[in-house]
Amino acid sequence: MQNLRPATPADSVSGIQPQFVVAPENEQQLAAVLALAKESGLAVIPRGGGTKLDWGNPPKRADLVLSTARLDRILEHVWADLTVTVEAGCTLQALQQTLAQHGQRLAFDTLWPERATIGGALSTNDSGVLRIRFGALRDLLIGITLVLPDGTVASSGGKVVKNVAGYDLPKLATGALGTLGVITRAVFRLHPLPRMATTVTCVTNQLLSAERLLAALLDSTLVYSALQIRIPSANPHELFVDVLFEGTEQGITAQIAQLQALASFATVFEVDHHVWKTREALHSQYLVDPSSSALLKISTCPGDALAAIATLTEITKSRATASAVVQATGLATILLSGARDELLHAGKVVCKKIESAGGSLVVLGNSVLDADFDAWGSAGDALPLMRAIKAQLDPQDTLNPGRFVGGI
Repeated sequence: MQNLRPATPADSVSGIQPQFVVAPENEQQLAAVLALAKESGLAVIPRGGGTKLDWGNPPKRADLVLSTARLDRILEHVWADLTVTVEAGCTLQALQQTLAQHGQRLAFDTLWPERATIGGALSTNDSGVLRIRFGALRDLLIGITLVLPDGTVASSGGKVVKNVAGYDLPKLATGALGTLGVITRAVFRLHPLPRMATTVTCVTNQLLSAERLLAALLDSTLVYSALQIRIPSANPHELFVDVLFEGTEQGITAQIAQLQALASFATVFEVDHHVWKTREALHSQYLVDPSSSALLKISTCPGDALAAIATLTEITKSRATASAVVQATGLATILLSGARDELLHAGKVVCKKIESAGGSLVVLGNSVLDADFDAWGSAGDALPLMRAIKAQLDPQDTLNPGRFVGGI
């Protein structure tokens, strides 16, 4: 088969070694590969840029890696309608560069945009700081095409070719980690590029002050595009509240003045936009020494996220170190460093606190906590429904077997 090669150790997935890697040149070839894989009983691991391939549980089996690297075209940019149709293997950076030529953007940010693909970002439902204003990637998605495990090409939403009755494919495929089908193309609504952007940081010396400022900002009339709290391990009592304003110079100046009035108890100054790469920096730090660190993602109400981190700061004072960045939407990334027993203790404490508040905790990467934690945490009462959908669309467990919630 064309574009087929033997897998190398670099193609392993969470320590599981596949046999082959195939990179179809178009949607039809990809559909043929999946149909053949199902007929042959092969386990298929879809792969985009590979930036988040270590997320989730290790696969039960891994025979074939299915790469979307060759499906990297921007098929249609209707700039007058603020829409774009793009193949799943296109990187976010390449897409943004093309859209910028018409003064537009996909108002979404992800980890490693120069390597992360559109299909991978949708499959992992990764959300950056722009979510507070523009929504998650699935909120910008208006149409999707994916290939089901039997080779059926199905579309839903904008630019419909074939609908699958009874299923909202865009929302179903987003965040499913490629367990239901392989995304081949997507249609997004776009936003204009801002005339200018300014990042302002407020420095406080107490978590309570940061929480008070966050509440004031969320309750204010300020129109910010991003809002986060950085908690460095070097000095956990010095916190940084970052705010991104976009628009005209006059409008941004007025917004900053209003912010300074709200944050009268904090030090306020303008900083470089690199602070929005903090989440990516935590991931990079984790990859330096994954044997003595753990990377957690929590999702809850903003106030509960800060409370969990306050608890984490207390229990790691003499046992381990913790760094974190909290988005205003209640998503937080936490990097723990220390001995395995210390990481396990801290992870269990924060997991219990988050889940008791109705939130969730995900262990990212091939972590030292894998033996004691399900990577996705508790699925709650949604698991039977998720298993039923998996059984309906992928009855032979062809795609990413075991990698998703509850071993799906």
